[in-house]
Amino acid sequence: MPFEEQAKQEILNKQLHSWVDQCKSYTSQGKVASYIPALARAEQKDLGISIIGLNGLHLSAGDFKAPFTLQSISKIFGLIVALEVHGSDYVFTRVGAEPTGDPFNSIARLETVQADKPFNPLINSGAITVCSLLPGSSSEEKLESIMKLLENILGRQPVINEEVYLSEMETGDRNRSLGYFLKDAGMIEGDVEETLTLYFKMCAIEVNCLDLSLIGVTLANNGSHPDSKEQLISTQVCRIIKTLMFTCGMYNASGKYAVQVGIPSKSGVSGGILAVASGNKLSPMPFGCGIGVYGPALDEYGNSIAGVELLKYVSEEWNAHVF
Repeated sequence: MPFEEQAKQEILNKQLHSWVDQCKSYTSQGKVASYIPALARAEQKDLGISIIGLNGLHLSAGDFKAPFTLQSISKIFGLIVALEVHGSDYVFTRVGAEPTGDPFNSIARLETVQADKPFNPLINSGAITVCSLLPGSSSEEKLESIMKLLENILGRQPVINEEVYLSEMETGDRNRSLGYFLKDAGMIEGDVEETLTLYFKMCAIEVNCLDLSLIGVTLANNGSHPDSKEQLISTQVCRIIKTLMFTCGMYNASGKYAVQVGIPSKSGVSGGILAVASGNKLSPMPFGCGIGVYGPALDEYGNSIAGVELLKYVSEEWNAHVF
């Protein structure tokens, strides 16, 4: 790396470490997810971030190597595969593309508002519906397409955290209710239990902040891997994914987050946040970047409370808001 670039990276790393230190205090205001017992053992004070820019800069600070499971972040990978296989016209006959003000695991509006069609693919009912559309006759075959996509991006075979998966299986009665309601409404294709097994397994895929930032920079690069240059996701599908991340990616706090942070993002109740910044001439990442954040202390919406504060710094200080 040229001396000027190295000096720039060192300055930005110091800035990032400072932001993490300032945001650590917010972890005491949140709570780790307890409704999935395996997630309740996370260290509440953990906070980390990794950023990979399309200009080659790699930045990390805090607990960025700490492993965690994708949880709801995995919903975008099921959606990517479904869109690539079936096309957007078909997928969006089964699931909508509208934000919802309800909690991510709500069942109420399926019955009262939209003719049994989930509002969007990034809430539980929508993601379960999308899971049923993936190619394959079993949960193992359907999961393989997601794992292969992640392997191509990360350069390694991801693993499933078996403890988290089993914990989700044991406590997933609300998701089972959603699955059988959707089956009765004709939204789910195939066997409900196979679909739910796939859903629980993809939520339990283990990553860290570095992994999320590499996924994010691939999305920022319109589906082309920044190192291999291989087109892993079509440009059209990337556009759909980033749009839904912006409008629906932070549960029923998505509107508030869009105003305050304004970076397409997807969160999970393990405390992870995947963010994709487009970049501009005022940013140290002028061509865009991928951001991975981890902080298991959650706010009332299920988003990392310190992670959101950390991304506010990125948005404000680096002019990363999309508008």
